[in-house]
Amino acid sequence: MYLEKQIVVIGLGYVGLPLAIEFAKKYPVVGYDNNPKRVEALNDLYDGTNEANLLDLDFVLRSKGLKLSADIQDIKNAQIYIVTVPTPIDQLKQPNLEPLLSASKMLSKVLKKGDIVIYESTVYPGCTEEDCVPVLEQFSGLQYNVDFFCGYSPERINPGDKVNTLTRIKKVTSGSTPETAVLINNLYASIITAGTHLAPSIKVAEASKAIENAQRDVNISFVNELALIFDKMGIDTTDVLAAASTKWNFLNYKPGLVGGHCIGVDPYYLAHKSESLGYKPEVILSGRRVNDNMGMFVANKVIKMMVAKSGMINSMKVLILGFAFKENCPDTRNTKVIDIYRELRDFNIDVDVCDPWANQKAVELEYGIDLIAKDNFQKYHAVIIAVAHQQFLDIDYVKFKHEGAIIFDTKSFIARDLVDARL
Repeated sequence: MYLEKQIVVIGLGYVGLPLAIEFAKKYPVVGYDNNPKRVEALNDLYDGTNEANLLDLDFVLRSKGLKLSADIQDIKNAQIYIVTVPTPIDQLKQPNLEPLLSASKMLSKVLKKGDIVIYESTVYPGCTEEDCVPVLEQFSGLQYNVDFFCGYSPERINPGDKVNTLTRIKKVTSGSTPETAVLINNLYASIITAGTHLAPSIKVAEASKAIENAQRDVNISFVNELALIFDKMGIDTTDVLAAASTKWNFLNYKPGLVGGHCIGVDPYYLAHKSESLGYKPEVILSGRRVNDNMGMFVANKVIKMMVAKSGMINSMKVLILGFAFKENCPDTRNTKVIDIYRELRDFNIDVDVCDPWANQKAVELEYGIDLIAKDNFQKYHAVIIAVAHQQFLDIDYVKFKHEGAIIFDTKSFIARDLVDARL
């Protein structure tokens, strides 16, 4: 139905690359990224995110269904543009729309009458039509819903998850006119085997993405707060949750560090929009405060345990296992492990970090940390399991214990008799 239409996917990261590959199985697609090195690596079948099926990538590249490019001239003949660039927050926890607006400005240079621009980047309700569309109109000279049209279909990529992949997760779609909405919905329905849900407006679709992550954030903040309370009571949070979960309608969330590109960011987008309208969202922001402080809690708990054991913290050495924001995934975006690391370093504690999944050069460049390999472990006063990578299961924790190390397990990951404390 859409074979005559060329699709362009803007941004070839965790979201854009899998999307470009799936569409390229049925339609002519150009995958665009402003990083030539990223494009070159993908053309050589190397994906640092580990999200792409390399066999599928090889197939669509060889079949000419997909062309990867960093040249804007290669996207000027398309009719459908899908924007999948990052939407981070700044140091003040405010939305940073620069990547989104820059992509919109770039697109305006090639936008033509009849074109459709679909945004997948996570935003606050109203952002597409209030922030992005004016940029498209200003720099293209075209009129919204007369010359060009827009849609919003929030990404639902779960990094590291090889079961709930792009085509197996139901897709929310929307469009700026009824006709555009149906076209966009049908387009996604042609590749999403789990089906689609056509929202009544772009703003509703934007809001749905914001609240699905805010809901998880609030629920996790509740059990994190319980962990703080139960720590003072001297009882194990995992034991309490195991007992409570015997009730059929108990939501069995686990305490832990809440980072990443979605849960640790999206609630701030929703809060920003709410506050701009004169309402301060108490529950959302209080949940964020609890979750943002968990790294500091873990670090200070470990410090107190080391002091109680040795009477000092001078010349102490700690090993942190894991730096990615979640298990079995290389994604270090907005990782909260850095909070543990920095708090320990503020007490002049020597800290080693090991993560077999994370990109060493990227971590060094962004965080100034030199990751160590598992075969470079030394003698430590404490070992913190921050991320439940599968590779950490075969570590000799008994050896650490015999050498006098305190073991803090933030994920309830290893045998309980090996652990001194856990969330």
